[in-house]
Amino acid sequence: MMMRVEPVTLEGLHIRLAPLTLSHHAALCEVGLDERLWQLTTIRLKTAEDMFRYIQAALQAQAEGLALPFVMIDKASEQIVGTSRYHHINPTHRRLEIGFTWIAVPWQRTRVNTEAKYLMLKQAFEAYQCVRVEFKADASNEPSCRALLRIGARQEGILRQYVVSNHKGVRDLALFSIIDREWPEVKANLEKMLQRV
Repeated sequence: MMMRVEPVTLEGLHIRLAPLTLSHHAALCEVGLDERLWQLTTIRLKTAEDMFRYIQAALQAQAEGLALPFVMIDKASEQIVGTSRYHHINPTHRRLEIGFTWIAVPWQRTRVNTEAKYLMLKQAFEAYQCVRVEFKADASNEPSCRALLRIGARQEGILRQYVVSNHKGVRDLALFSIIDREWPEVKANLEKMLQRV
């Protein structure tokens, strides 16, 4: 069975993941140009033009079948609070990566990230029939690495000198994954976490 990753809206109890479009530019600038968001990351968005290029690159990757970007919408306020995407989509080997995730500061350490990961993992394993989902984080970004372990991903190793960041130089990335046979336990744990928060 061929894995088909096409634009889709993923609906949770508290957030909705909707396909990213250029029409989201202004709302993403409102919440995404906060310098606190980019202190630990290998990318940095400082201006409206940076955000425009970021969205354009995501949509270009989507047009090439390599990515599926989302905006995260808080359902109570209907406010866009961040983004995430499937990328490095490989239908032949039924794997993809979840990344380019950032959440506006007021919504950090809330259920937003947990529910977004839950919705994206559920779609990946149950609708797309993925056998593997990967995540990467700057090896020095302890909050991101802890968050991935918390949701049930396993760290597989360190990819040494894997990326060159314009503002941080050459960086090591930590590689994490969840595989299909682990998904039922990860899913149950995420559902418990979402009930608690």
